[in-house]
Amino acid sequence: MAALAPAGPGDAASAALDELSLNFTYGAPGVGNGSLSGAWYRRNQIHLFGVLLAILGNLVISISLNIQKYSHLQLAQQEHPRPYFKSVLWWSGVLLMAVGETGNFAAYGFAPITLIAPLGCVSVTGSAIISVTFLKDNLRASDLLGMTLAFAGTYLLVNFAPNITQAISARTVQYYFVGWQFLIYVILEILIFCILLYFYKRKGMKHMVILLTLVALLASLTVISVKAVSGMITFSMTDKMQLTYPIFYIMFIIMIASCVFQVKFLNQATKLYNTTRVVPVNHIFFTISAIIAGIIFYQEFLGAAFLTVFIYLFGETNVGQNTTRFK
Repeated sequence: MAALAPAGPGDAASAALDELSLNFTYGAPGVGNGSLSGAWYRRNQIHLFGVLLAILGNLVISISLNIQKYSHLQLAQQEHPRPYFKSVLWWSGVLLMAVGETGNFAAYGFAPITLIAPLGCVSVTGSAIISVTFLKDNLRASDLLGMTLAFAGTYLLVNFAPNITQAISARTVQYYFVGWQFLIYVILEILIFCILLYFYKRKGMKHMVILLTLVALLASLTVISVKAVSGMITFSMTDKMQLTYPIFYIMFIIMIASCVFQVKFLNQATKLYNTTRVVPVNHIFFTISAIIAGIIFYQEFLGAAFLTVFIYLFGETNVGQNTTRFK
């Protein structure tokens, strides 16, 4: 039997191109593997369910934001405006936001963090469309261009996100929780957080980048714990009960604590700076931190081809840059 020739750089490049071709096969002869084929759908239907939950959740959030904005506008036109928290319309918006966030929470149980987190741009673009349609806000040419490019970037994200289906059990979370990659990541994150907190508290430096970096560092822990909690709940419903393991409650506490402190620093940023600057920058910082957390903790790009990772990052950059167009 002839010896197999060692794989060279050309073979590696060919394999990478073959992997990419699986994402761009539309109506090709034979068994289809592209993003409109049955084979691609069967391979990714669980992820697509998570994507659908995230998109619907973010659309509901965009509706809720505009309802709350409309209630504020109505109250401002009254001769003797009452507090906004006494408005039924405002509370309807809050209820819808809770529904949308529940959809986002559930989505992390079905798809990778690197796929779900960037889809937050849907709430930004959806809010812009709704405000133009119903609140008669102005629509600029840059807004239309930003929406178009953001949707194109979203397509790349969905197509080139990690094609892995992880069953998030308590043992899986425990394994990742004590892994050396995550331990190094947490140590570095704590050091950076303490340094920034020192400048914020002791030196009185309240620059927007410092505040939103603190939010992003906490957000990375939030998405890790949200996916763990959501994944273990999903695993409990579909397979074996996971809620009796201590790691579930550890992650639940991390999730709540990180969310509370995120809100604190984010509120400080919105008090000091215009929300039209804070919201898009916070979205970019949050998405970057969430992607890094997913890659390190859940190892979501393990074994992926370089070109696949490159096109995914290109799509994420496209979404992030064009989200900042909306004011």
